[in-house]
Amino acid sequence: MKSCVLIAVAVAVSVLAFSTQSHATVFAAWQVAGVPFGDTLSARKYPSNASQKQAAYPNGTLLQMTGRCTGGVNLLDIGRQPQWKQRQAIRYRWCEIWHDPAQNGRFVTGWVYGKYIAPY
Repeated sequence: MKSCVLIAVAVAVSVLAFSTQSHATVFAAWQVAGVPFGDTLSARKYPSNASQKQAAYPNGTLLQMTGRCTGGVNLLDIGRQPQWKQRQAIRYRWCEIWHDPAQNGRFVTGWVYGKYIAPY
């Protein structure tokens, strides 16, 4: 009986470790693009211009996207389309990022406006 419990615990731990690992691989890499000269893209707490600003990123900054955008658009679903088509799909949407705004190792989600991001 003890060995069955130990095996079950080992399997559960392995499954948990595997599922945590696979979750990290679902991020899509996009970059900040098209921000006017001298300006930055604001990452906000919620998908709204009125929401609290978490960080600001200049053109060329790589972003870890969760894949989720407002309006039900999923970056992973449109990932095989041409880049221009992907940009068109999210142009007027907010997309969720996974970032470390305080640069202290505490990652959180935030939102960026799709007009200023492009597939990497």
